[in-house]
Amino acid sequence: MISVLILTYNESMDLPGCLGSVNPCDDIHVFDSFSSDDTADIAKAHGAKVLQRSFSGYSSQRNAALTECAFLHDWILVLDADERIPAGVWQALLKLVSEADASVGAFRLRRRDFMDGRWLKHAQLSPFYIRLLRKGSATYHREINEVVRIDGRVVDTAICFDHFPFSKGIGHWLQKHDRYSDMEARRMVDERRDQLPFSCAKALFSKDFNLRRYHQKGLFYRMPFRPVLKWLYMVCIRLAFLDGIQGLRYANLQAWYEYMIVLKAREISSHDSAAEK
Repeated sequence: MISVLILTYNESMDLPGCLGSVNPCDDIHVFDSFSSDDTADIAKAHGAKVLQRSFSGYSSQRNAALTECAFLHDWILVLDADERIPAGVWQALLKLVSEADASVGAFRLRRRDFMDGRWLKHAQLSPFYIRLLRKGSATYHREINEVVRIDGRVVDTAICFDHFPFSKGIGHWLQKHDRYSDMEARRMVDERRDQLPFSCAKALFSKDFNLRRYHQKGLFYRMPFRPVLKWLYMVCIRLAFLDGIQGLRYANLQAWYEYMIVLKAREISSHDSAAEK
């Protein structure tokens, strides 16, 4: 009743654990961006169907996977290689889709981020994600921190899946977020140039989590002292310190990430201004 889609690039370290966590599934698809390691071989050894496509952006890759993979079932569970489905959750997911009426286009699940074996319950900024999709209902937009639009009703659930963003070490996390900050900075500059409107009402009260987050991020980008404000928000409002030293480390990393976006956006704006003269 549920197919699984895992998007990969050089995921030989994390992929076996992800595949093992969805072992009950009889239709697993790995959509690979031509990994240079043995990711594809690992996937095939676990019985997964492998399809490869050159990477051209996060949203376009996800959209291509949803359209090019020959899914057997009407529901698709979308995962990254560093994510896991805990024991017992698969049966809960099957129950969800078996009871869903025709108006439901997707289910939103709760993701639990871990650092050094500790769940970042308070420090985690965005715990809710649309990951269980009815086939043909979803389209991804925006190339960084993608937003998925659903044709149909999105149902919130209490079902959790686990995420291990530091499984490859702090260095890998920093390298990945260095790339992300390039994309975020470019997007921030473009939004300022195009004067895109962002709504406080939608940022605070929209029932759509993804729409609310989009407007929150757009408004946040226009605030001064963002790295400090982000750290204070995580530590003093979300109480990241309750997650122990891991929570404080994560807050520090998120503030660093925000600072990189600020610096790179200034650099891009300066280069764009010089090019226009």
